[in-house]
Amino acid sequence: MNDAPTTVLGFDYGLRRIGVAVGQTLTATATPLTTVHAQDGRPAWEAIERLLAEWSPKALVVGLPLNMDGTEHEMTHAARDFAAQLHSRYHKPVHLVDERLSSLEAERILAAQGKRGRGGRTDIDKIAAQLILQSWLAQQGNSL
Repeated sequence: MNDAPTTVLGFDYGLRRIGVAVGQTLTATATPLTTVHAQDGRPAWEAIERLLAEWSPKALVVGLPLNMDGTEHEMTHAARDFAAQLHSRYHKPVHLVDERLSSLEAERILAAQGKRGRGGRTDIDKIAAQLILQSWLAQQGNSL
């Protein structure tokens, strides 16, 4: 087991917005970071490049949207394409993690905090990214 902390960025990919969270492996925790805008599915790559320069992550995690029965749909393929582009551009390991219900859970968290409607979709997206990254970190357990 490696005890050195490793920074990881998590992404909740969408055609208009991409939620981003940062986490680290030593404590297996993640924090919502920001939302990057996208136009017709094309991310603002400059914003992603700035985040990678600022946080120097060793790996990237992308949420993989699936139907409730586990089958893929159009957004699944778009998220896979985004993950492939991240790997191609930045030459870092990219991990995919099932993100079913992450946005609904993010909405529930905001509602419980009394913040529903204040931050809009951008808050939901970055909290969904946090949940996706937190899930991946938990799956890693002692293998980090």
